[in-house]
Order: sequence, then C-alpha cells, then structure tokens
Amino acid sequence: MDQRTSGADALTQTNDATQALLGVVCGLSAALFWALGFAGTRHGLKVGFTPVDLLVHRYVWSGIAFLPLVLRAGISDLCGIGWARGLALMVLGGPVMSLISYTGFLFVPLGHGSVIQPSCATLGGLLLAALFLKERISASRVAGAIVIVCGLGVIGAESIGHIGIDGVQGDLIFVLTGLMFAGFGALLRYWRVSAVSAALVINVLSLLLLPIYIATVGLAHVAAIGITENAIQALAQGVLAGPAALYLFAVSVQRLGVARAAVFPACVPALTLLTGWLLLGEPPTALQAAGLFAVLCGFYLAQRQR
Repeated sequence: MDQRTSGADALTQTNDATQALLGVVCGLSAALFWALGFAGTRHGLKVGFTPVDLLVHRYVWSGIAFLPLVLRAGISDLCGIGWARGLALMVLGGPVMSLISYTGFLFVPLGHGSVIQPSCATLGGLLLAALFLKERISASRVAGAIVIVCGLGVIGAESIGHIGIDGVQGDLIFVLTGLMFAGFGALLRYWRVSAVSAALVINVLSLLLLPIYIATVGLAHVAAIGITENAIQALAQGVLAGPAALYLFAVSVQRLGVARAAVFPACVPALTLLTGWLLLGEPPTALQAAGLFAVLCGFYLAQRQR
C-alpha cells in the first residue's frame, strides 16, 4: 500500500514538474514573440513601411483567423462584451494604441520604446488599481514603482542629452501608449473580461479598418516593398506578436497561475534589446542598459505581493 502511495505521489510530482516546465517554456516563448514584434516594427519602418502599413499586418491576419470564433460566440454582443465596451477596449489596447506606438519608433531607438511602454503600463496599472479599483498597493509595489521611475529617468536623460527634441517626443509617445495599455488592463479587470475574449474582439473589430485603408492608402505602396518584407511583417506582427504570443501566455497562466506567469511580460524589454542587437545591429547604449537594469529591478518589486 505504501509503495503504491509512493508511486502515485512520484507520478503526481513528475506530472506537476512537467506542467510547470511547459508553463515556463510557453511564457518565455510568448515574451520572445512580443520582443520579435517590437524588433519587426523597427525593421519595418527602416525598410519603408509606414505605421499604418504595419497596423494592417498586425490586425488583419489575426482578425481573419479569429473571425470564425467571434461569429460562433455571437457577433451581435461581441462574445458577451458588448459593442460599447468592445470599442473602448479597441481604442486603449488595440489598433489606436498600436498606431501611436509604431509612430514612436520613428523618433527613438528600439531600446526606448521596448522599455518605456511596458514600464509605464506597469506604473499606470498600479495607479489605476489604487485610485479606481480600490486595491491595496503593498510597500514592495510602491518601491518597485519608484525604481521603475528612476530607470525611466535614466533613459529619458539619454533622449534629452543625445537625441534631442525628437527623442523626448518619442519617449512621451511611449509614455502615452503605456498609460493607454494600463487603462485597457484596468477596464478588463473592472468589467471582468478575459484577456483572450478581448483579444478576439479587438482583432475582429479591427477588420473594419481594412476597407478604409484600401480606399485611402491603397496597396501599391506595400506591394512595392516586396513579398519578402511583407511576409516578415505578416509573421512578426500578425502571427508571433499577436495570436501566437497570446495563446502561449494563456497556456503559461493556466500551468503556472497568474502571479508566476506575470514575470514573463517583464522579460520583454530585455529580450527586445537582445533581439534588436542580434537581428538589427542596434546594440544598447550604456544608459539604455542602466535604465533597463533599474526597470527590471522595479518590475521584480512591483510584482511582489508584500
């Protein structure tokens, strides 16, 4: 009897370890895919795509893929979310936010947007949670917020001292998009909408913008850039940074829980700097590296419960 119990316990522990390992692999893969999306954006702007072009690649392909799921769940009430709420989420966490974010990379290096945007999303999330959701913010999270602000100050100093007014403008754009995403997250929690349902609805609603794009901009410009570059953006924006990263992160949350899986989005800035260095030849400056280190320490503190 004891041997059977021991065998069952060992089997359970092995299964738990396997599930945890799967969660870690999926979480890291999601973070890498988000980082590749940032790098793909920077590359796309360099080869001639406009922010609007990248926006189409980001949402059209995933919108087409998700359309059958939304139709099955109910298009009349947008999967139970409702049209008013769906449109609000679309502005704060969908194509409107993405378009502003893409524009920011026209002014500053990859390292700025990849660090400032998620950092301000974290800061804004803590502020909104305290003011509007009436959540208690622990001392550790307050300390983490202060450290993140210090890290952002280091990166902002580079813009002021080395890039100039364009750098400041670009940094402020990423502050705005980070705060927009914080509002998106706060609304998800306030309305009790799952992130997966919101992503499905946002991507499908974004298909409404395609006729406007074709009528006003046309397809000649993106076609002239070439099949290879368009395929890269379709993969980076429409697959990896969109539905693939979302699915993998959802699996990570299921296997590890929300608190443990929350560490993976915090890895995105570091992975973005690494991929930008390896794939685009943009090594981080000393100030960017110092700011990133401070931000990562702040992320660690901000995710603690105590």
